[in-house]
Amino acid sequence: MAFLELYRDKLKHNHRFLSKLFTENNIEWGIVTKLLCGNETFLREVVALGEKEFHDTRISNLKMVKKLAPDSQTVYIKPPAKRSITNLVRFADVSFNSDLHTIQALSAEAVKQGRTHKVIIMVEMGDLREGVMGDHLVDFYAQVFQLPNIEIVGLGTNLNCLNGIMPTQDKLIQLGLYKQLIEAKFDKRIPWITGGTSVTIPLLLKKQLPKGMNHFRVGEALFFGKDLFTDGMIKGMRNDVFKLHTEVIELYEKPMTPSGEQRANVAGVIPEVKESDIGRTAFRAIIDIGLLDVNPKDLTPLAKGISIIEASSDMLVLDLGENPSRLKVGDLISFKINYMGALGLMNSNYIDKVVRA
Repeated sequence: MAFLELYRDKLKHNHRFLSKLFTENNIEWGIVTKLLCGNETFLREVVALGEKEFHDTRISNLKMVKKLAPDSQTVYIKPPAKRSITNLVRFADVSFNSDLHTIQALSAEAVKQGRTHKVIIMVEMGDLREGVMGDHLVDFYAQVFQLPNIEIVGLGTNLNCLNGIMPTQDKLIQLGLYKQLIEAKFDKRIPWITGGTSVTIPLLLKKQLPKGMNHFRVGEALFFGKDLFTDGMIKGMRNDVFKLHTEVIELYEKPMTPSGEQRANVAGVIPEVKESDIGRTAFRAIIDIGLLDVNPKDLTPLAKGISIIEASSDMLVLDLGENPSRLKVGDLISFKINYMGALGLMNSNYIDKVVRA
């Protein structure tokens, strides 16, 4: 059976790197746990790192965080759906918001539950996902400040998540100016400017982060050490916190090209047939994962001489060439995975999750 491993020592290594970086720059931060899809086994490892703030996009995941770390601060990092308001106020201490009617509903529910709910107002800075337009920001804040049981604790933005718009000094300086404007206009203090995510870390490392950016929320860099500016690695971090292991369930030498009338497969794709492969054979292995678990494009075989051919819903076919490693049915084949690959695997109930020291 296929299983996903999390390596505790490598996770701790990346956490130490980030914790030192943020401490040296007087920046508060929280761990984005959405990649883990609420998995208790892996969440325990993240909670054990010692941070006290966790971010997620699913209320059920924040509920699990609260179970494991009752004193932690939980942050819901997308605009809430109105039908989830009751549970959101119960399990999220803070939420990202961009809609006035939603915040009014949060206020009413917070009054009902006898809680103060904290909000971060998201600002549109060019990526065209969530965020209040800058021209409307003052009026928006004026109305939110009037709501009972609502505390505004931050001004934030998301970049690179939808249209790939990258953070720049100019954009983050503008975010800081919005904060100064709101504080001066309403004589209120807003503690956080949360313009920092994994994609912003390279600016911090290059000392190009504008002053005032005092809060980060980080997931991908913690788990994969990735520099999203270069698509490479952040120097000093690890990209092998996760590893996927799959089991060979069939292995035969077969033709390299299919025979018969060809149409689209179950995924709606017509696999390419190379003319140079006609008449040739290779060893083909079937492993016990498929499209239901992960997109094959997000997998990289760790052993040389193995390539991915195609996948169906529950099986993935590999080309082993002449099978120099003499693999056989029952052997394991391992893969490096990227962020989206890990997300798919974590969301699959059919993949075991295992922690290694």
